[in-house]
Amino acid sequence: MVHRTRFARVVLHAVRGTVLMLAALAVHAQVQAQAWPAKPVRLVVTYPPGGTVDVVARIVAPKLSARLGQPVVVDNRGGAGGAIGGELVAKSPADGYTVMLDASNHAQNPALRSKMPFDTLRDFAPVSLLVKVPNILVVHPAAPIRSVQDLIAQAKARPGEINYASSGNGSSPHLAAELFDSMAKTRMTHVAYKGGGPALTDVMAGQVPVFFASLGSGMPYIQGGKLRPIAIGGSARSPALPEVPTIAESGLPGYEMYEWNAVFVPAGTPAPVIERLSREIAATLKEADVRQRLEALGAEVIGAGPAELDAFRRAELAKWSRLAKENKLQLD
Repeated sequence: MVHRTRFARVVLHAVRGTVLMLAALAVHAQVQAQAWPAKPVRLVVTYPPGGTVDVVARIVAPKLSARLGQPVVVDNRGGAGGAIGGELVAKSPADGYTVMLDASNHAQNPALRSKMPFDTLRDFAPVSLLVKVPNILVVHPAAPIRSVQDLIAQAKARPGEINYASSGNGSSPHLAAELFDSMAKTRMTHVAYKGGGPALTDVMAGQVPVFFASLGSGMPYIQGGKLRPIAIGGSARSPALPEVPTIAESGLPGYEMYEWNAVFVPAGTPAPVIERLSREIAATLKEADVRQRLEALGAEVIGAGPAELDAFRRAELAKWSRLAKENKLQLD
């Protein structure tokens, strides 16, 4: 009986110790979150300056700085389809002071590459889905293609003879075309460039007839008459080009292709820090001038929180994994 009493006391002591430890950890996390941010926050952009991701970062960062009371410093770490910046963030302290603004490749790279320097789902905690920018099918103005059905008919009549440009293997324009080919049962030929700028230049020069551009980067050239818009890759028509139909309504129901931008932090970042960062980003995106500037890029402003972003990225990963498997797409 004495032994049982002693054992019970030991167990009770251990339980009390565990409860006290968990309570202390909770208090520590709460204090840490209340103190955050106590210094500048580094916003790692996983692409070089000048692209849509960078432009979005530089629209959002100053307003977010004002809300947080600390500078939000944009740090471009481009290369390897976002993997270089991603690796840097994955290996950074999970303290809320290193934040990542990533793009669609966050979910596309794991589907297309067997070797990654990090685990996308395990190493990053979702914070906020900022915007979705639809891809748009554009052609050189002299190309004899005026609709999705024209392109499908010509691609089927001349398998492999219709070329399309992309900003590189595994890029969003590349995958937009692969998705198109898969759904239309066509076979076009991929011409990969080292970036969207060179691809756009050759399409406008008539060297390559077809390009699935980001609406943000393609819009100035569409407005200038240097590119002919054929169809929007989003689920609905864009307010920026309301007369241009979607690819889905033009003969490929279910087609949907966006370049999207989202914020992530290293896994293990305290939940209160994530919650505040997500809340302040959502408030920033509601500011009229921010929304206006983002919509001018052709972006759909979202501002979804951690749970919605997590569900979205998992759905995107499943979508591209399926496409990669069905079409034997592998980048390494």
